[in-house]
Amino acid sequence: KGDILFILERAAHWRAFLETSPKFESVLSGYSMVCLFFEPSTRTRMSFEMAGKLLGMNVLNFSLEGSSLEKGESFRDTVRTIARMKADVLVVRHRDSGIPEYLASFLPCHVVNAGDGMREHPTQALLDLLAIRRALGRVEGLRVAILGDILHSRVARSLALALMKLGNSVVFSGPPTLVPESVLALGVERVFPVERAVEDADVVYLLRIQRERQEAGYFPSLQEYARFFGLGEGLLARMKEGAFIMHPGPVNRGVEIGHRFVEHESSLIEEQVTCGVAVRMAVLEILLRGEKMP
Repeated sequence: KGDILFILERAAHWRAFLETSPKFESVLSGYSMVCLFFEPSTRTRMSFEMAGKLLGMNVLNFSLEGSSLEKGESFRDTVRTIARMKADVLVVRHRDSGIPEYLASFLPCHVVNAGDGMREHPTQALLDLLAIRRALGRVEGLRVAILGDILHSRVARSLALALMKLGNSVVFSGPPTLVPESVLALGVERVFPVERAVEDADVVYLLRIQRERQEAGYFPSLQEYARFFGLGEGLLARMKEGAFIMHPGPVNRGVEIGHRFVEHESSLIEEQVTCGVAVRMAVLEILLRGEKMP
């Protein structure tokens, strides 16, 4: 809990900094960061890049296409080679769970998890907490409903764990096929239908529906999902006054959320993007400047 709150304090500082112009700090000048993304990304990859550059870092992006991996070099040898170029930080996203932890076990540099398989997405959870704190003034004693594809979501796992660490209650809901009973092991509530799940929530967090899940038969069609589980006028009316809408992006408009609700006055979706830069600035600063956690 103390670590989370410490990161949020530094992130709040950098979030205020992002409103200034020109924006540049040299606190991490001379340090190098390499982004290794083995899955598609816009928000996470670009916000890490932006964070590093705003702090004065040298930032490089690894491209799978044209790399020695295509020549048959092993993944382990590739990352060891990059580390031996004296990079200070590797930011890693990979489709396999546990890869960042595996790399950290033998590489001589900092490894930051930018999402690993269906396991974790720590900086996403931190940016979500920062956005919540800015909107509600606190990140403790809240009730958060997370709706959608819980089964395959690293975002849901990381956010639920962080929220509960801070003393919040978390509700999972969505299609029963995507909210299995096994999620109760996390300590969350499992509530159906979604209308009941959102009634007392301070935040309603919508997860992206991955289209390949529909093809696998977890729900009949995207149209059916939008009708019964997506956020539209009906579900919005069931939310309590003052509740906020969140989504990690990218948004499938008209599926998990109605077209016009992305920019709704209660939506924090765009604020989440900005908070992502601030949080990643804080993470890099703490790692490289040796800031002590409380």
